[in-house]
Amino acid sequence: MHHESQSTPFPVSVYRKEHFNAAHRLHSPLLSDAENKVIFGKCNNPLYHGHNYELLVKVTGFVDPVTGYLMDTKLLSRIIEENVIEKLDHKNLNLEVEELKDTNPTCENIAIVIYDILRAKIKSDLKLKITLYETERNFVEYPGE
Repeated sequence: MHHESQSTPFPVSVYRKEHFNAAHRLHSPLLSDAENKVIFGKCNNPLYHGHNYELLVKVTGFVDPVTGYLMDTKLLSRIIEENVIEKLDHKNLNLEVEELKDTNPTCENIAIVIYDILRAKIKSDLKLKITLYETERNFVEYPGE
């Protein structure tokens, strides 16, 4: 069987977009209640508030000359669903997510947690970058390295 190689010296990126809903309260134990209120405003509400998060996972590397895939997107989708979405969707991030219990669940910190979870599940020769939208206009990007 002859395999046509479509190899290139340049890396390729594959993206997977996911969505989850979650509640949180922005509050730092390093600050007084008054300071928290000033810095975080209504996001410091003791009764929490929610967001419809959009998650963009970018995987970059070289195309496998046999399969033509960088990474099977069905596999990427399943890894994200089982390890991130099931953990975060419809949860109180402050109270129900072990990785965020001791940190202020800002969009930045959530993106870092997602990166760390996925980094352990995706082949190390592939680069990973997380983009997390908290609102349509506010988002963070975390490339890890």
